[in-house]
Amino acid sequence: QVQLVESGGGLVQPGGSLRLSCIASRIIFSLYSMAWYRQAPGKQRELVAKITSGGTTNYADSMKGRFTISRDNANNTVYLQMNSLQFEDTAVYYCNAVHARIQTFNYWGRGTQVTVSS
Repeated sequence: QVQLVESGGGLVQPGGSLRLSCIASRIIFSLYSMAWYRQAPGKQRELVAKITSGGTTNYADSMKGRFTISRDNANNTVYLQMNSLQFEDTAVYYCNAVHARIQTFNYWGRGTQVTVSS
């Protein structure tokens, strides 16, 4: 079965950086748009950043300039570099894969916790 496994979360001070990774298995990775979502306590899950199969990126407004999404098709991995982290970035971050043509092929990882605290 398809697996998306996130890693790289943790505790960081305000202004710090983290890099999240998501390794996908049992999919043809290059055919999928990959995205990071996050969900803070008591809030709805929201899109953080997305990268299409062709490499086009887009970001939620509050992440522009601070976060960078990238992908390594050779290693079935998508990354999220997060800089200048703020208290409000505290959330569980989830990896998502959606097939570029077959939207029902839509998979989620279990998430990784990011906590920004002094």
